[in-house]
Amino acid sequence: MRPAGLEQVVGQDHLIGPEGPLGRMLAAGRLTSSILWGPPGCGKTTIARLLAARTDLHFEPLSAVFSGVADLRKVFDAAAKRKETGRGTLLFVDEIHRFNRAQQDGFLPFVENGTVVLVGATTENPSFELNGALLSRCQVLVLRRLDDDALDALIDRAETELGRTLPLTTDSRAALKAMADGDGRYFLNLIEALSILPAEPALDAAALAKVVQQRAPAYDKDREGHYNLISALHKSLRGSDTDAALYWMARMLEGGEDPLYICRRLTRFAVEDIGLADPNAAVQALTAWDIYERLGSPEGELALAQLVVYLGTAPKSNAAHTAYKAARKSAKETGSLMPPMHILNAPTRMMKDLGYNAGYQYDHDTAEGFSGQNYFPDGMNRRRFYDPPERGFEREVKKRLDYWDRLRAKKQDGQG
Repeated sequence: MRPAGLEQVVGQDHLIGPEGPLGRMLAAGRLTSSILWGPPGCGKTTIARLLAARTDLHFEPLSAVFSGVADLRKVFDAAAKRKETGRGTLLFVDEIHRFNRAQQDGFLPFVENGTVVLVGATTENPSFELNGALLSRCQVLVLRRLDDDALDALIDRAETELGRTLPLTTDSRAALKAMADGDGRYFLNLIEALSILPAEPALDAAALAKVVQQRAPAYDKDREGHYNLISALHKSLRGSDTDAALYWMARMLEGGEDPLYICRRLTRFAVEDIGLADPNAAVQALTAWDIYERLGSPEGELALAQLVVYLGTAPKSNAAHTAYKAARKSAKETGSLMPPMHILNAPTRMMKDLGYNAGYQYDHDTAEGFSGQNYFPDGMNRRRFYDPPERGFEREVKKRLDYWDRLRAKKQDGQG
């Protein structure tokens, strides 16, 4: 079932089509070193083999999982001898991100002088996993997970090879594609399992599930997939799309994410993106966290779902977060300014003689419970860091701030 030519590769027309980067390279007759980045089963190894065949390069496959410096040295020596005879080498390194930084540096001179055309394959984000020096010498090509059209092409090809249709109904055919989750290699394995069954009776979706086992969704808890999904969850909540947020949380839980990590991130969202627009959001987050720790899975996950609904529908404000960032910036700019003397305690006689606490007004002793004194450092103008929007509870907070501002101005004008 492996394609015999690039024209048979499915789902990657954006790369191998006439206007794609690989299509243009082949048209020009010049192949440059590349990194193929994409999910499992999207055709990285197949494309590398076909590129070597199309350009008449010797294909040298290597797996970073099972290879070391000695293996690389042998490959480079053989490629150098081959180059002397006028034939180039396409070095295909599967899971190239598994090589450490020093090993990756070892590729540089051989890529640079043309001893090999390097084609690396990785499921991980190259900008995180590969040296900048190696990346600068390679073109990163992003392969896509196979969509329904690509999977349809694979199943049609398989049925042509078998000379008969597979025992599937329309619904179970759709279910089979869903089970593959965009992985062509896994999809072909499923087809192989079905190919030994008689053509009749056709399996419905329930019967299909008994014949083949659905795999767990692709999700690396410590790699890019982890960060992509938590970003999707966070931004869906920020955009008040509760249904999308529930979907992304479910994806994370189905992938095996630690629910306590989700608890922590949802609590962060409550204080970062809702804040005082709904002060109860943080309380709800901590309560859900506590419920989950008491109940565990799966019952405790209902508390997380309830929290996602609450956070998604709550009014949003990052005013407190913005205020804190502005205050930190100001603190760095102003250095070591002392607080004004009148708000410093004076526990010793010497400190009193130096003016500590002199002129301090105890706010509770005033008629309004507010003295209006200055609490910023001497020589620093008063700053407004916190500027709440008129949303949710912050509408009331803004009224309070406006009240204190008017009273402060009145006190400072000497009318208090």
